[in-house]
Amino acid sequence: MVKKLSALCAVLGLVGASFAAAPMRAIEQKLRRTTISNRAIHKREDTDPALLYPAYNLSVPVDHFHNDSLYEPHSDEKFNLRYWFDATYYKDGGPVIVLQSGETDGVGRLGFLQKGLLHDLAVATNGIGVVLEHRYYGTSWPTQNLTTESLRFLTTDQALADQAYFAQNAVYAGLEDKNLTAPNTAYLAYGGSYAGAFVAFLRKLYPDVYWAGAISSSGVTEAIWDYWAYWEPIRWYANQQCIEYQQKIIDLVDNIIIRQNDSDTTAELKAAFGLPNVTHDDDFAATIAYGIGSWQGKNWDPELNDPSFDLYCGNLTSTELVYPTSKGLIDTVQDIIKKGGYESEIGKLTTPILNWIGWLAQYAVDDCEGSQDTCFGTHNITHYEQDDITQDWRSWPYQYCTQWGYLQTGSGYPDDILPLVSRTSDLEYNSLVCKYAFNITTPPDVDAINKFGGFGISYPRLAIIDGEQDPWRPATPHASPFNTTAVNRTDTVSEPFSLIAGAVHHWDENGLFPNQTVDSPPDFLPPIP
Repeated sequence: MVKKLSALCAVLGLVGASFAAAPMRAIEQKLRRTTISNRAIHKREDTDPALLYPAYNLSVPVDHFHNDSLYEPHSDEKFNLRYWFDATYYKDGGPVIVLQSGETDGVGRLGFLQKGLLHDLAVATNGIGVVLEHRYYGTSWPTQNLTTESLRFLTTDQALADQAYFAQNAVYAGLEDKNLTAPNTAYLAYGGSYAGAFVAFLRKLYPDVYWAGAISSSGVTEAIWDYWAYWEPIRWYANQQCIEYQQKIIDLVDNIIIRQNDSDTTAELKAAFGLPNVTHDDDFAATIAYGIGSWQGKNWDPELNDPSFDLYCGNLTSTELVYPTSKGLIDTVQDIIKKGGYESEIGKLTTPILNWIGWLAQYAVDDCEGSQDTCFGTHNITHYEQDDITQDWRSWPYQYCTQWGYLQTGSGYPDDILPLVSRTSDLEYNSLVCKYAFNITTPPDVDAINKFGGFGISYPRLAIIDGEQDPWRPATPHASPFNTTAVNRTDTVSEPFSLIAGAVHHWDENGLFPNQTVDSPPDFLPPIP
């Protein structure tokens, strides 16, 4: 197992419990960027929130739409949808604030009941805070296995209907004598990332159920198949010296792999990066780009902030050789620079490439046990064919293969912009999981998502809160200027529309205990309420 990189991903978060125990696979690297982070949201000295909040289940229909042929054969069964709640601050007349946990095990969201916006809203309104798990995640399984046929009930429409059903039927232990169902009680929805888009749709689709409103944090309301723009906020806002090196070195790699297509030079390139036995060129190019993909893990709270990106860029921009073991590769690296078309910049690019090689060795290559294709390959058909109930990694890929997209390509970049990742990272490569796991060879039905409004989604009492530097911003209503079809709008009391300066991914969601402070530079303070 790639021990150090696995530890890194444990901080950033992976989808599904099986990943934590399974050998590191390249598909996990893709998932950690494609989905909301599942890193721990409580600090090491905090009480484990799973010990504070018991889990409950509500029996909900597997199939809410018997008139839709998409779900044939239909089911009359029900399944247990898991939820947790905190009624510590509840007083008669207070609302229920439901945090949709999104595409991950709901346990990872329990810390928000202790601190963060969910907790703060419950305190301010004398309400009940709830974490609601999404179907096909955690323990909320409508089916006995995860075959493609069994996954047919995994659509956003079905999950939205679950959350509406929950509000209309929920019971809270200790408060059974009260009618706390909608519309008798005010229900407010909250979520971040996929769940942020989800609650925006919920407010619009079920306005009489969640009539109190919804808060969409970094909500990716526009489904996009070729999501090359994921890299654009990084290109704009990251250290520009680091970005210049990243672009030129990736272009150098593409010159060798794609444009020259010489097997000997490609072999020399792979060997220099310590990956001589990675069979597929696209897997090799994706592996060396691990560092640039860690931007999403940045956070205002230093204890939750993932330092990987800053470490990586610090290595690239260092004027000194950070890893002495790379010194013996100077001649090889300079030969590669010449063959890659950057001979005039040998003096400028030699040290960054050597440090890149050293960084990759320390955090990935050196700890690979077994074959390099096992550690870094994505072409293993046998792995994708596993579909028993323990293969919980299948849920989110199924969603993005069928409805959401978000394939973070390098090939989608315009010809006049050097990409941050290789152009070998194209739609075909990024959709291998769709083909091999689900036998899906066509683009997803993004219209099934964009019918709710996409960039332009708007509804009374729907708050849109996004991060200025979020790589998911180009898929949110704040996508301008990264997407010209998105239009900025006025921030109003009825429809808040706020872009948090300097923020990355749903920075408004996590928080501090009243006695905690952030003893760090001013730009790492929590967002102003």
